[in-house]
Amino acid sequence: MKKIIGVLCTALILTSLAGCAGTESAVLDTTAIDTEIYSSFDGQGVELNVANWGEYISDGSEGRVDVIDEFEKLTGIKVNYTTYATNEELYAKMRAGAADYDIIVPSDYMVSKLYNEGMLADIDFSKIPNYANIDEKYKNLAFDPENRYSVPYFWGIVGLIYDKNKITEPDFGWEILWDEKYADNLLMFDNPRDAFAIAENLLGLSLNSSDEASLKAAADKLREQKPLVQAYVMDEVFDKMAASEALVAPYYAGDAVTLMEENDHLGFVVPESGTNMFVDSVCIPKTSKNTDAAHLFINFLLEPQVGVANTYAVGYSTPNKKTFELLDDEMKNNGISYLDNDYLTNHTEAFSALPEEADKLMSELWTSIRSGE
Repeated sequence: MKKIIGVLCTALILTSLAGCAGTESAVLDTTAIDTEIYSSFDGQGVELNVANWGEYISDGSEGRVDVIDEFEKLTGIKVNYTTYATNEELYAKMRAGAADYDIIVPSDYMVSKLYNEGMLADIDFSKIPNYANIDEKYKNLAFDPENRYSVPYFWGIVGLIYDKNKITEPDFGWEILWDEKYADNLLMFDNPRDAFAIAENLLGLSLNSSDEASLKAAADKLREQKPLVQAYVMDEVFDKMAASEALVAPYYAGDAVTLMEENDHLGFVVPESGTNMFVDSVCIPKTSKNTDAAHLFINFLLEPQVGVANTYAVGYSTPNKKTFELLDDEMKNNGISYLDNDYLTNHTEAFSALPEEADKLMSELWTSIRSGE
């Protein structure tokens, strides 16, 4: 197992990963689960349509627990599982009526956007007894202040994945993504909210800036960067960074954990200037035809043992206090998954839903940046 070896100067330089797969099992321990509550749909032919981010659940690969398979065996419910790459992709499908989901897992700002536009159902927490396992600090968040329509799934921060064999300078942050000496070796987010957030941080702006001048200033900063960018990516970052096809990329800490576990040449930086802290939550669309089964699925995800399987598989940070207690010390202290409270309090900002006009302007500006206009 690898170890985190240092914090250098004005950035948190995380140079390797504490791998944690050794504590996993391919079989879910159901002895601590009240299996009776999962039997109510057995033999009824119920199907559940679940949409989630790619590589965001323990799927049975590499000898891990197959969470979907375990749920199906326990409940008799057939799960139709699909993935999406960005919040905006999910939103577009739901807005167009092209998706028939019972469960979705949007990020914070998209949770409130979907709810404000009437696309999310209120959750009946009496049907989710395991909601008591969620740590209080992940409840009553800005995107769901009354805890009405979302259940925290994972949280994390955004930082920089880099090739530590070729980038040896001891101190860098977001500005490296504008450094001409790394031209054509830089990757950038292929979604507007994350990309604008980096530019906004460099400009000293809030990550939730909504006035026209601030958004245009951030857009100008991103246009300045565009000639240096090799590619705009989402999940493609895995293959490109692993194969050393690029030297640095902004991405989510949980994915850095996965990448670094398998690639010794990669490190991770959390810029001292600050970053986005995000919370992805499980929600039930208002169009769901199987809300009772959807509640049961959410409750299953909150089983401590299921949470452990998912946490080791995806590398992100759990809001489930019962799951956290079961993690090994290397996962808890790897320097990426659970940063100190001072940094999280003073140097991170969560996204909130932008006003409709600002959201539209950001989308238009992003389209013009990507098209080179």
